[in-house]
Amino acid sequence: MIAEVYVDIPARAVDKPFDYKVPDSLEQFIRPGMRVTVPFGRVKRLGFVTALKNHTDFTKLRNIDQVIDHIPVLTDELLDLGRWIADTTLCMTITAYQAMLPAVMKADYGKVIQLENTEKLKDVHPDLVPFYSSGDSIKWEDAVRSHPEKLNEINRALSDGTLSLHQQIHNQARVKKIITVTPAVSLETLEEAAKSLNRRYKRQREVLDFFIHHPAASHVLADLVNRYGLSREAISHFIKKGVLRKEKQEYFRDPYRELNQVRTQALTLTQEQHAALKPILHAIESDEDRVFLCHGVTGSGKTEIYLQAIQRVIDLGKEAIVLVPEISLTPQMVHRFKGRFGDLVAVMHSGLSRGEKYDEWRKIREGRVKVAVGARSAVFAPFSRLGLIIIDEEHESSYKQEDSPRYHARDVAIYRSRYNRCPVVLGSATPSLESYARAKKNVYSLLLLKERFNHHPLPPVKIVDMREEMRDGNRSMFSTALFNLIKDRIKKKEQTVLFLNRRGYSTFVMCRSCGEVLRCPHCDISLTYHRTEQLLKCHYCGYAQQIPQTCPACGSDSMRYFGTGTQKVEAELNRLIPEARIIRMDVDTTRQKGGHERLLRRFGEGKADILLGTQMIAKGLDFPEVTLVGVLAADSMLYLPDFRASERTFQLLTQVSGRAGRHDLPGSVIIQSYDPDHYAVVDAASHDYETFYQQEMQIRYRHGYPPFYYLVLIRITHTDPGQASVAAGRIAEILKRNLSSSAQIFGPVVPAIARIKDRYRYQCMVKYKKEPELLPVLRKIIGHFQEPGKNSLQLVVDINPVVFM
Repeated sequence: MIAEVYVDIPARAVDKPFDYKVPDSLEQFIRPGMRVTVPFGRVKRLGFVTALKNHTDFTKLRNIDQVIDHIPVLTDELLDLGRWIADTTLCMTITAYQAMLPAVMKADYGKVIQLENTEKLKDVHPDLVPFYSSGDSIKWEDAVRSHPEKLNEINRALSDGTLSLHQQIHNQARVKKIITVTPAVSLETLEEAAKSLNRRYKRQREVLDFFIHHPAASHVLADLVNRYGLSREAISHFIKKGVLRKEKQEYFRDPYRELNQVRTQALTLTQEQHAALKPILHAIESDEDRVFLCHGVTGSGKTEIYLQAIQRVIDLGKEAIVLVPEISLTPQMVHRFKGRFGDLVAVMHSGLSRGEKYDEWRKIREGRVKVAVGARSAVFAPFSRLGLIIIDEEHESSYKQEDSPRYHARDVAIYRSRYNRCPVVLGSATPSLESYARAKKNVYSLLLLKERFNHHPLPPVKIVDMREEMRDGNRSMFSTALFNLIKDRIKKKEQTVLFLNRRGYSTFVMCRSCGEVLRCPHCDISLTYHRTEQLLKCHYCGYAQQIPQTCPACGSDSMRYFGTGTQKVEAELNRLIPEARIIRMDVDTTRQKGGHERLLRRFGEGKADILLGTQMIAKGLDFPEVTLVGVLAADSMLYLPDFRASERTFQLLTQVSGRAGRHDLPGSVIIQSYDPDHYAVVDAASHDYETFYQQEMQIRYRHGYPPFYYLVLIRITHTDPGQASVAAGRIAEILKRNLSSSAQIFGPVVPAIARIKDRYRYQCMVKYKKEPELLPVLRKIIGHFQEPGKNSLQLVVDINPVVFM
């Protein structure tokens, strides 16, 4: 038997299957989708078996070394999906396969130094004898880290054969096991043992009494000691006596084990909800791979439609995937789904530990759950009978992976739906223009929800012209209207959400004497002042420095802070309204595990009056007491060098406005803007998606942007700006020579941020409608220009990009 194996080396030269012989001992066991270790050159590497066959064109084959998995980690469907991702995103196949698995399942490669000749070690290299007192091998990294002064001696011992160097592959994925204790004898024997026990042995009596009252159950040893207060020594005594039995059992780490989840029932649907659910159910029951765009205003009850559609999928014995855009949405979403489906739900997002992610993945792979809820990578959930895929807030840019493989979760979902013959539901109050255009052309089926589920009106929105506020002498970051409403809500014991899409205290620090702006030494971007840590930070590479007392350029003491971030807003609120209880939610306050959930729970329990945050508070949150939403700088994203800037502004304003007045209390929204007449701001204030869509589509048509054209962005970076420039020019020439005249090639140009992490950046862009030669040409360019090594030329080809800066 021959196995085709993709070897875990992300290099173009080896991006193909290699034939290996399957040893007789593994023939009955090995299957496509399993991970194996194989000899490759002089070392051993991890690989994925993608096919088995009986013939090969090669006369001499090497054997597979060992099999890592007891069941395939990649199903036949995922093996096919990986090849499709590699073809369409121009990544390597092994990279696509690795992206489908939890990070903990990536191989850990290490080297060990083994002792070959004990006598020679004592005679020739006596200084190394202490290393081998406890065994015959040591880890190379331990030797390098702990005893760098011995490296020359180790190298000499390697050269003369006293020692040898070997590579090891460790599977990082570990199944957690726990110790459980159960009675090893009958209830009668336990009772007799308790009667015969000396009265002085109180702790032993407590153990026997516990198991007399719980004779059938097995209990976790740690729980017996910590939760029930039993003596570990007394338990060990009865285990030795054979009265109790100790066993190791497999244990699934559950991040939501302590969640006090109340089970919920299906709600009565409105007429609109029922009309939207009906065609979805029909597609589920008749195995149709249709794509639905559920366009519903904020608070229209899209989640209830998802829940009832999933219930039908489960009733049919199938499984469902639900994607949410980012970690901040997950806590409330998890409560909704766990409340309806209990332990049938697995959760996959970046806030979990590596072990928790692995166990949630295992629950899916082993068929223990029916629903996977998670962020972008949950689209790869290894279900075997997929019946529905839902993408909530489908317009979100976080569904596009920015590293290789550069897939879009929506495209993967649609590909999987065709393979499994099941529907995809895209949900949003502000669909992406591409999705809405497809729905208008009947490529997708459009489902409309124009009213909130409780028939409450959408909150009235007032746009405040901050230029007028300045003219009236108000130099505060809060308009008079917003400030008065915040104080009014605190008096009424209602809650406020304040949105500002900038973290930190000040967006830049400048010398008022010479105009010098403090910039990151590794990126062409200004440093942001973070008041809590008293540091200037780069939000691109993470560089941080102390705040200089004087200007580094002219020596004056005129350094001043400009711009406003969430930290500054918090400080200003504390000064102006000291009685206000404020929760700030941004990347800085939610770094710790469970940070989002902890802060949102406090706000939901009424322990704060104001929730102040960045983009992470704009979507998905549903709190009954929130009656005021304030947007502090509506135009902060409006003039970024990105053709989607207006669309993103409209989406954010609409989404954050939808947090107000979702329940019985009426809500209101204040949008502060220095450009109050911009159509994105005006249409968001009037909750008018259709008008915005028509205006934006005209602009896109005039300038030739999606959805009228497809785009490819080619980014070239190098530590030497000259080399980056030359390579970019040559790539543009190759594109012009090899693509048809209908394709438009732009660049090379320097992007808005010319340098990141000491690498200089150039980019070219291709606009096209139909270009059959595009992918072959791009593959040749990647093969020719991409160089291995940290300081060499790096090339990124992003098909249908979402980030241009």
